[in-house]
Amino acid sequence: MATSLIVIIISMVLVNNYPLAQFLGICPFLGVSNDVESAKGMGIAVTFVMVVATAVTWPIMQLLYKLDLAYLQTLIFILVIAALVQLIEMFMKKSMPALYTALGVYLPLITTNCTVLGVCISNIDDGYNYIQSLTQAFGAGIGYLFAMMIMSNVRTRLVDQEDIPAPFRGVPIVLITAAILSLGFMGFNGLFS
Repeated sequence: MATSLIVIIISMVLVNNYPLAQFLGICPFLGVSNDVESAKGMGIAVTFVMVVATAVTWPIMQLLYKLDLAYLQTLIFILVIAALVQLIEMFMKKSMPALYTALGVYLPLITTNCTVLGVCISNIDDGYNYIQSLTQAFGAGIGYLFAMMIMSNVRTRLVDQEDIPAPFRGVPIVLITAAILSLGFMGFNGLFS
């Protein structure tokens, strides 16, 4: 059992990384990754929301199956995620005002971040039990944090580069960097069958 949980975590970090391999959650990934501390805070917040959302949505989905209301899955998951993000936003505003200010508009974007919804739906579609679902959510969050930290470290180094041609400065070099990182992560495909 422990081996399968470790495989789930490693596969979510490397093989099925949401922003770099599945291309989910690109907006906050590109928007917050220009500052290392903001990227770290966003990654931790997304990880927390993913795990808590999975902890809440998995049992709800089992109830929806019993009531033959599985078609309401996406709607209910979005409502649960939105409520969780609001609670986290209020908590961060009171206890971590510097991080709350640094994340700015990107914190409410977690509500519509398709990585959170994606992990909740993926857990159900993959047929995971409760512990496996929580493990996959945690692994997906760590993968998101990992991708955010890599991208933010690369972007902070790119800012100081004077030899980048003028047409490639700003957004173009960020998109090229994200594409190269994605190609690197695609090399992990086939690591687990």
